[in-house]
This record gives sequence, C-alpha cells and structure tokens, in this order.
Amino acid sequence: MPLTLTLTEGALPEGTLKLAVAKITDSMLKWHELTDNKVMKPNITAIVQTLPKNSTFSGAEEFLGVWVEWKVPSFAFTERAVQIGFGKEVTEVIHQLSGYKQPKENIYINVVHAVDGSWNFNGTAMTNEQIGQAIALG
Repeated sequence: MPLTLTLTEGALPEGTLKLAVAKITDSMLKWHELTDNKVMKPNITAIVQTLPKNSTFSGAEEFLGVWVEWKVPSFAFTERAVQIGFGKEVTEVIHQLSGYKQPKENIYINVVHAVDGSWNFNGTAMTNEQIGQAIALG
C-alpha cells in the first residue's frame, strides 16, 4: 500500500525523511490493528517527493507544505475513529519532526481507495476479500 509523502524543501530538517516514513507507516499499521502483521508491513511502500520552495502554493502564494497520501484498498481508513486518530497522530509527527516549525494547518492528509479487485498485492491482482484473507494469515 503506497504512501506518498510530498513536501516543500525545508519543511522537514535534513535527515528526517526516513524517520517520517517509518512513523507514518507505524501509525497506519497501529490504527488498523496490524502493527505486528508479517504480511501487511512488507506490502507498505513509500515514495518521498521533495519539491523546490518556489513550487508549492496555497491561495496562489508560495508556502511550505507537507502532503501525506495513501493509496489503499477500499476497506482501509473507513472507520471515523481511524481517520481522526491517524490524522491527528501523523500531523503531530510531522510537526515535531519539523522542530515545531511546520504549521499544522499546512500538513495535509488524504486517502485514495482502489477499485475492488484491482489491487496488486504480492504480485497478484486481489479482491478485498482475498487481501483480508492474506492479512489474517500474518
């Protein structure tokens, strides 16, 4: 399940990106009660994109932003408590890693759901039910 962490250059200090990915991944697993799941954890991947300061905007003005986006099967992040808890926790993680300089209001989190059956999990297109069965083994 790919995580895309996109941020403006300077939003997080040099050397903190790996820790940010680890903490965001751990939070996702925790909120889905999959922390020790041996099937799930290796199927979480991450892409980090750092953009130049003059290429991120809010209200047509340059600013420092951080975007956390998950692409997941449609059963993930469906419970409101998970959405709220994950969002609050990850916002705090980014805020802390920035040395409390990145404003919380400029940390954005969203989730994109895949069409059931189109998810490629362990090299095979699987339905939500099949993914659930695989996760249950872990």
